[in-house]
Amino acid sequence: MSINKLVFASLVALAVSGCASEWFVTHNGNMPTNERISQLNVGQTKQEVRQILGSPSSVVSLDQNTWIYMSSDIKRVAFFKPEEISRDVLTIKFNKDDKVEDITRLKKENGREIVVSQDETPTLGQQPGFFEKYFGGVGQYMPFGPSRRSDI
Repeated sequence: MSINKLVFASLVALAVSGCASEWFVTHNGNMPTNERISQLNVGQTKQEVRQILGSPSSVVSLDQNTWIYMSSDIKRVAFFKPEEISRDVLTIKFNKDDKVEDITRLKKENGREIVVSQDETPTLGQQPGFFEKYFGGVGQYMPFGPSRRSDI
C-alpha cells in the first residue's frame, strides 16, 4: 500500500470518527432527581426546599420569590446548528411568608418556538449631520500613529 493511500485512509477514518453524535451531547443545569422533587409540598419554607433540592439554577431577578431549577441536553455536530434534545424546567413560587405556593414542571414538549424579529428600531440623534459627517473627524485621523519624535 502506498503512503498516499495510507494517509488518505487515515484522514477519512479521522473525519468519520469526528462525526459521531454521541461525542457531542452536553448536559447543562442541575435538575434534582424525581425522588427529591416528590418530597416537595405546598407550605414548605425556602430553607426546607433548599435542603431537599439544593440551590436553584436561577432566581428571577424581579421576583426573588420564584426559584427555577432547569436542565437541558444539547447535541452539537461539527459546524451545524446545535439542537436541543431535551429540556426540563421546575419552577417553585413562594408567597410573601416564604412558603411554597406553587410547583410547576415543564418539559420541552410544553415549550414553543419564538421567532426573533429582524426589525430594527431607529434611535433618534444617532445619524450625523452634513458637517459632522464630512468634517467631524478633521484632526483626529493619524494614519501612522502618534509621533515619537521629541523634536516636534
